[in-house]
Formats: sequence, structure tokens, C-alpha cells
Amino acid sequence: MLKPLLRALLACIPLLAATGAWAAFPDRPITLVTGYAPGGSTDIAARLLADRMQAHLPNARIVVENRAGAAGVVASEWLRRQAADGYTIMLVESGSHGIAPSALIGGTRYRPVEDYTHIAVVGTGPLVLITNNDFPVRTAAQFTELMRGATADKYAYASSGAGTPNHLATEMLASMLDTRWVHVAYRSGGQQVQAIHQGQGQFGVAVLASAAAQIRDGLVRGVALTGPERFPTFPNIPTLAESGVPGFDLQTWNVILGPADMPAEVVAVLNRAIQESLAEPTLRDRLVNAGVAPWQQSNTPADARAFMAREVEKFRAVVARTGVQLQP
Repeated sequence: MLKPLLRALLACIPLLAATGAWAAFPDRPITLVTGYAPGGSTDIAARLLADRMQAHLPNARIVVENRAGAAGVVASEWLRRQAADGYTIMLVESGSHGIAPSALIGGTRYRPVEDYTHIAVVGTGPLVLITNNDFPVRTAAQFTELMRGATADKYAYASSGAGTPNHLATEMLASMLDTRWVHVAYRSGGQQVQAIHQGQGQFGVAVLASAAAQIRDGLVRGVALTGPERFPTFPNIPTLAESGVPGFDLQTWNVILGPADMPAEVVAVLNRAIQESLAEPTLRDRLVNAGVAPWQQSNTPADARAFMAREVEKFRAVVARTGVQLQP
């Protein structure tokens, strides 16, 4: 009788130890990784969120670490191999987890849904179609009328690089307008917008945060947004869907992930801190000014996983439609 009881008590020891460790989480700094260099829209969103999450995690410090390379793919592969203890998490976006798995020749060494713990959605952000000021259109309706069925390769557009959301969105737009354009890829969103301002590219779809200042200063023309609705900071810029391209909806997004099989208790702590941060009006305003619409729908870890699954399928369909392929 005593031996079975002793075995049962011994079996409980690891569980009790684990429960105690989770109860203390976090008791040391958390690293929030981004797959991009400092200063970009993903980095800005990560730093804004990290600053507020600290206030909702007692005794916690969150350090943002930039692991730039291959549009977030390098950092995503690295994250998959880290300890699943909640002390290393990542702010991922649509390029690394929506586009690359389908567009990269040979695919990625990670699966966006199966290989990670999904913690919370941070937000979405529309892209914006911009043109050089000398380009002969002033409205989105004029743009779609000019381009629909235009002679292939008559026009050239600039992007911030092959495989980026703005590259894929522009190719999707060309497909829906039954035309084809010459693609000129630059190394960053800043270079892309500058090239369009200088006339090296006639137009392009840019991350809203990258083009906002130039639109306000009149250096480029903001023509249309790629999301399903207008954005608060530019209420006068219509969507493509309301400007002659029904059904056009392609946005960037940010989701917080960790390595697979993180303890549910740890995930719950992080999810709660993120949701409490996103509920703060000051953070919401700062994210909007950075071109990110804070997530307002249900935001459990299960919701975040379901969101990722939907977006992966959406981008897979766009890649198939446009035929975009990326060299590893």
C-alpha cells in the first residue's frame, strides 16, 4: 500500500516544480526578437509594445533584439530552435510567415502554424499605393482605369525588395487589372519611396509608415490603400476595393510567437500583458501613427493561431495567382 502511494507522490514532484516555476514567470529579462534592422515599422511596433508590456509584467524587463536577415526568415528559423520557456519570443509579420513559406523556392525550414506557439495578434496595417507627382493620375479610380488591360511592361514600379508584402500586393494588383509591370526592387521602404519621388519608379505599393511623411509633405501622391477600410491617419485616401478593384484586401500584420510547446500558464501571462497593453489609448495612438491598427477582436492564443492559419492560406493563394517565386 505504501509503495503505490510513494510512487504517486514521486510522480507529482516534477509537476509541482514546474507549477512553481510558472508561478514565478517572469523572473528574468524577456527577449523580444524582430527579423528586421532597427528603425523599420516592425522594429518600431516591437519597441512600442515592449515598453508597455513591462508595465503589466511585475519585475520584468523586455529587451528588443534585432536579428535581421532574409526578410525575417533567418530570425524565424532561429526562434524555432530556442527554449520554449517564454523568455524568447518574436514579433513576426506577413513577409516571413505569410509570403516566404509559399513563395520561397523550396519553402522555409519552418511551418508558420505548426512550428510555433501563437501568443497574440498585435495588429494589422494597410499598404498604400503611391505615385510620382508627374504620373498622369490623381485618384485611385483614374489609376485603375489607366492600368486595366494596359500593354504589358509599359510601366515600372518600385518595391522595397522581392518577397516583401508590397511586392506581392503590387503583383496581385497587376493580376486583377489584367496587366504586367516592370519590377524594380530596392533594399528598403525608404529607398523605395525616394525612388518614386525622384521618378526612378513611376509608382509602387509601400508600407504606410514608410510613405506617410512624404505623402503629407507632397513629395509623393497617396492614391489608395490596400486594406478593407480607410485608415485613421489618412481618411481621405480611399481603398482599392472602393476604387475599381472589388475584393482587394491585402495587409501587413504582426503576431507575437514563441517556440512550439510553451507552457500554457506562461502563454496566458504573456497574452494578458499584450492585451492589457493594447487596451491603453496612448499605445493604440502610437501604433496607429506608426501605421499599425491595433487588434480589437478576440485575441486568445487560439485566436492568434487561427488568424495565422487564415493568413497563410490567403497568401498562398496570392502567390499561386501571381506566380511570384523567390530565390533562397
